[in-house]
Amino acid sequence: MKNKKHTYKFNPHTLSYEKVRVTVHERVKKISFTVAFGLVLGVVFLIVGFQIVDSPKEKNLKREIAQYKRQIKSLNERVDRAELVLKDLEERDDNIYRTIFDAEPVPNEVRNSGIGGVERYADLEGYDCSESIIATSRKVDDLSKRLYVESHSLDEIYEMARTKNERMTSMPAIMPVAKNKCKIVSGFGVRYHPILKSRRAHTGIDMTAQKGTPIYATGNGVVIAAGRNVQGLSGYGIVCVINHGYGFQTLYAHMSDVKVRVGQKVKRGELIGHVGSTGLSQGSHLHYEVILNGKKVDPVYYFFNDLTPSEYEEVIEAAKQDNQCLS
Repeated sequence: MKNKKHTYKFNPHTLSYEKVRVTVHERVKKISFTVAFGLVLGVVFLIVGFQIVDSPKEKNLKREIAQYKRQIKSLNERVDRAELVLKDLEERDDNIYRTIFDAEPVPNEVRNSGIGGVERYADLEGYDCSESIIATSRKVDDLSKRLYVESHSLDEIYEMARTKNERMTSMPAIMPVAKNKCKIVSGFGVRYHPILKSRRAHTGIDMTAQKGTPIYATGNGVVIAAGRNVQGLSGYGIVCVINHGYGFQTLYAHMSDVKVRVGQKVKRGELIGHVGSTGLSQGSHLHYEVILNGKKVDPVYYFFNDLTPSEYEEVIEAAKQDNQCLS
């Protein structure tokens, strides 16, 4: 039995209610148990609550994370669109702009070279969205590198356009011997050598003409070799080499004489010597070569400046014949 202040207990021996006396220790124990139980229960409720219900701060963080994910997705889409535009510009650069100026395309290994090392993105690792952030960073870095390469390439094209007139006058674009005074008898490619008695690479074309027929510079340039027994040109006899700039050089071999000296500037159509048959040669003729960026190329494709379309076709067909060369 209880009232508001005390607790009573029935005593069967005395048949009466007696007040229950509670010691201080029991009171403290009871209070401590109640407080501890309340704390445990409170902690349980807090843990369950945090697992089920987000706090205002967590709600804000989740909204920010969702916003960042949308921004990363949007950024990826924008990078992809920019990459398509850049790819189109790269293709036009290689296949149109550089073709106009007869320049080599930018090598793929230059355009697609990597950036940085394996530790470049180490500070981005260890997060839930690290993979997407690193992938986006790689794409942006790759795009930046390709933009730099393309910018440098366009600067080169601008320089080519600025010096177009000088470049065109320097290009070896005429025949070295007047077209009505010579005949192409052996073209560029593998040919049978009449003196060495074997098939070997013929790195130029042979043009027959009478001894003493004038030979002209095919483009503006500077003479870098002239005379007989030039080092590295054994078998060519009396030879002349002109550096035209812009990657072009021309070589004139088996001459009877040379009328220019090393270091002399020459212009297209200027007399540089006469046809002969010096060195490893069989018959009077001119052996003529065009070197572009250190590589010997077929000279007949550079005879477009003083030939009609029909004459140009005839020259190309004559140069294609697989026959015996003269040197």
